[in-house]
Amino acid sequence: MASRDVVRVLLVEDDAGDALLVEELLADVDAPIRLTRAQSLAEAQPLLAGQDCVLLDLGLPDASGLQGLRKLEQAGGGVAVVVLTGLADEQQGVAAVAAGAQDYLVKGQVDGDLLTRVIRYAVERVRSEEIQRQLREERLYAKEKARLERGLLPTPVLTDPLIDRDVTYQPGSQRMLLGGDFYDLVETEDGTVHAVIGDVCGHGPDEAALGVHLRVAWRALVLAQRPVDEVLTTMQRILLHERHLDGLFATVCMLSVAPDRRTARLRLAGHPPPVLVSDGQVGLLHAPVGVPLGVRAKASWPSATVELGEHWSVLLYTDGLIEGHMDDTTSERLGSTRLAELVGGLAAAGPGWRRTVLDDLIREACRLNDGDLVDDVAAVLLSRIAGGPDA
Repeated sequence: MASRDVVRVLLVEDDAGDALLVEELLADVDAPIRLTRAQSLAEAQPLLAGQDCVLLDLGLPDASGLQGLRKLEQAGGGVAVVVLTGLADEQQGVAAVAAGAQDYLVKGQVDGDLLTRVIRYAVERVRSEEIQRQLREERLYAKEKARLERGLLPTPVLTDPLIDRDVTYQPGSQRMLLGGDFYDLVETEDGTVHAVIGDVCGHGPDEAALGVHLRVAWRALVLAQRPVDEVLTTMQRILLHERHLDGLFATVCMLSVAPDRRTARLRLAGHPPPVLVSDGQVGLLHAPVGVPLGVRAKASWPSATVELGEHWSVLLYTDGLIEGHMDDTTSERLGSTRLAELVGGLAAAGPGWRRTVLDDLIREACRLNDGDLVDDVAAVLLSRIAGGPDA
């Protein structure tokens, strides 16, 4: 705070003589303080907004002792409070500081310089405490975000040198924390490469934590080589047990690429279909669409065998990528079909398109939406390329 910045002070004092003394002390030192007076706590409470400091008499007609301090803290948190006591009540001032006041002054033992200095120190102390509180919140936020990232966005377990993968995650424009989007990639001992991508409906840390539960359960069950139907059924049981709100559900897409890398089994639980790029052709992979996890207590998710070809790329994504508008003049959404067209256009650009395609898709979707996408976006590009990932 600059030395001559005006400090806004609310004096809560019912004694006219004591109030006049405070005014004269401040006037004597030409203190840059804008003083407002209230004669009771009830009169003071509506005046708290915009004040930097409150000089509070502990002997008010509608609040005595620490009662007035507690009510002020409830009504206007973040305002520095300096209490005023009589000589016989100095111990009350000490108790007030212990209860949250920044300082206390004894009436009759104060000059203008001391009064001004105490007010300024009290205001600076509150501002410093607020900065420290914000820093603590930022550190906690960063730790929480890192934990969620590790849980939702893991390191793939892949050993096949001919399989390449690229992954991305972008938070939606309405929040900074990760949402409930998750993905994973695991190659099992029989050579099958399993990929999953999912989206827990809703936003916030609870949904993100639920996404972590589902993703971890999926990896554990797949590595244990449990049947895929059992994997999805178990994930649903976990969702029903762990969700904090009735009706919360998750969409899931699971792709299991056979050891020969030419075919895959696809299961869709209310999730949009993947995009396939194979031998210069681009299209959507189709399978029966089952209900999302959590919609029905008992459900099944039929699979379909899909042909991949010799060399291919499959894009799995959450619906945040396709729910943006096509332009600012229509409510029409991008959708899966137009997404496949965008992928086709990027793939036609020639070798190396895979290295930037995820960022390019998000950038193009944002351009069409005329702004950042509202929902989170997670995307996985899984590819089998002749000669390995650098081809």
